[in-house]
Amino acid sequence: MSDQLLAELAQAADLSIDWTDAYGQPQRVSAEAQRNLLEALGYPAQSPEQIRESLTSLVHRQHVPEDSALLLQDQHQPLALTLYPAESLYRLTDEQGNISEGRLDHDGHLPAQQQPGYYQLEIRDTQHALAVAPSACMSVQQLCGKPRIWGLTAQLYGLRRTGDGGLGDTLAVADLARHAANYGADAIGLSPVHAQFSADLRSYGPYSPSSRLFFNTLYAAPVTLLGEDRVKRAIQAAGLHSEMTRLEALELIDWPAVAATRQRLMRQLYADFCNDSGQLQERFDAFRTAGGDALQQHCCFEAIHAQRLREGASGDWRTWPEALRSPNQGAVTRFAIEHIDELRFHAFCQWLIAHGLETAQATASGAGMGIGLIADLAVGADCAGSQAWSRQDELLPRVTVGAPPDVLNRQGQNWGVAAFSPQGLRQHGFRAYIEMLQANLAHAGGIRIDHVMGLQRLWVIPQGAESQHGAYLRYPLDDLLRLLALESHRHRALVIGEDLGTVPEGLRDKLAARNILGTRVLLFEQDDLGFVPAERWPGNALATTTTHDLPTIKGWLAGRDLEWRVRAGQRDAELLEGDHAERAGERVALRQLLERQGMVSGGDDDACLQACIEHVGRTTAPLALLSLEDACGLEQQPNLPGPGDIHPNWRRRYPLAVSELLEQPATSERLTTLDGARREAGHD
Repeated sequence: MSDQLLAELAQAADLSIDWTDAYGQPQRVSAEAQRNLLEALGYPAQSPEQIRESLTSLVHRQHVPEDSALLLQDQHQPLALTLYPAESLYRLTDEQGNISEGRLDHDGHLPAQQQPGYYQLEIRDTQHALAVAPSACMSVQQLCGKPRIWGLTAQLYGLRRTGDGGLGDTLAVADLARHAANYGADAIGLSPVHAQFSADLRSYGPYSPSSRLFFNTLYAAPVTLLGEDRVKRAIQAAGLHSEMTRLEALELIDWPAVAATRQRLMRQLYADFCNDSGQLQERFDAFRTAGGDALQQHCCFEAIHAQRLREGASGDWRTWPEALRSPNQGAVTRFAIEHIDELRFHAFCQWLIAHGLETAQATASGAGMGIGLIADLAVGADCAGSQAWSRQDELLPRVTVGAPPDVLNRQGQNWGVAAFSPQGLRQHGFRAYIEMLQANLAHAGGIRIDHVMGLQRLWVIPQGAESQHGAYLRYPLDDLLRLLALESHRHRALVIGEDLGTVPEGLRDKLAARNILGTRVLLFEQDDLGFVPAERWPGNALATTTTHDLPTIKGWLAGRDLEWRVRAGQRDAELLEGDHAERAGERVALRQLLERQGMVSGGDDDACLQACIEHVGRTTAPLALLSLEDACGLEQQPNLPGPGDIHPNWRRRYPLAVSELLEQPATSERLTTLDGARREAGHD
């Protein structure tokens, strides 16, 4: 079999068979791995004949775009339309229905458009969707009227309020925004709120959702829409008060028990709601209508998934009877009709969480925040989930996303989530990508894109294969960035890219050119001279003390993460002493930097934490984000990446209710310090 022919097919299918590893060494994907990947991507490649057929089909699709393909035009720039003769007549209709007419110029270019947005373009009896994108996303200065701002990051599930029943919710988010705004904060970065599998009570990892188009209904605070009296009656009718009180008192979240309790409450609220006609019914009907096919399909997936689990069958849609494996099949339509009330219940739950997020963002804006909530967009969704089922033409259900072997993970990583199909996105006008951005920006003033490198390339692995047998899949970066800039303007939203780890050459420059903030973490900002002074931090990235996957500052100073890695079986115990010795050297280097900047008084960890916060605040970063863990001086981190389940990932709750948390003297002092440092940096 010709390796050259195989490589041509891989290239046409957007696979990079040559790449550079974390050690700077060139690598090549083996022929066998190429074949397995191509098969998983839907391109038969087991014989020269199959390869030629797949290549012919791919090339044809690339040169003859589908009717549903999307044309992309840069604002203020003409667009070459090579398929049409020069000076052809065209008609352009914008989103408000306004029509403009004209001719292509003598070179066959569509004239420059002054207003960004989505348009319908008609030329010679042919229709095209057109997106006109601004050159860059909106900046902190444009959104807030000042060059330097700060905010907090919080694990939504860990927030507390009286009566929450053991899990954070949107009402606690609103409380946090209100209190943080009093200290001068302009933003609240939240952990992902993507939809999970509601019938699987043990599914709660926020970065492995069922769908990134809808929300985790467990985070809903029904009281904000239905009123306190109605919720109290439902709790009493369902007999949930004692269990909710028990769960609320726990230090760690009992996810299965919380999920079961909240779903019982939702069922009771829904039953009561169905017996109560009035204005709320009309609002709910309007919500369902606005949700369209996407909402209907998600609710249908939830209902089928739950029924399959009740029957003892697999919830993975790829194992369902053939008649149920696509939302567009007649059997699925019949199921939806037969189970209309169940679908309506799931829509009711989505209505409650959407309203709660909308209320929290309105609270943040009303309290004076320039950004408000920053949504966290996970890098993918579970291959067995709702989004993969409903968007099969645009996602790749037979490959998973991960990372190649590197210094920390010699076997590589497999995150178990589905990737977008580059070809599918192009053929369907980037529908799945656009709707995902719109869904996550619907109730937020910003978005953080986890593993932003995925806009350029993702390491994909055939289902069931080892991570090292994957390859990088290329994506249409420039087009994805154009659409990101367009949605930033349409929603007046800040865009952040998490660019930690191995970053392709030139990507950070492209992100900066589009006003997409990168991410810089204090613990990583080191060079040969030690920790980097505040004035040398980049001005095109956010600055933060830590992330959910890293130790808190006090935890790092105490070496808690080192001890946890040994306890979790990720590190040999005999290496712990050496790890602590290395950490001791880093602690000295950090203190030396802080002392040179005149910020450490006293030798304890509280003083060092205070200085670290001030240090981050003094950087030239447009946005400084302080984790709520560091604001409160906590030692334990939310998540410990890597194998094993000994560490209580995504289960820790904050020690006090939000109404008390920020008012503790030490926490209040830290926030005041950060606000002062930011104001000072803004005057430089």
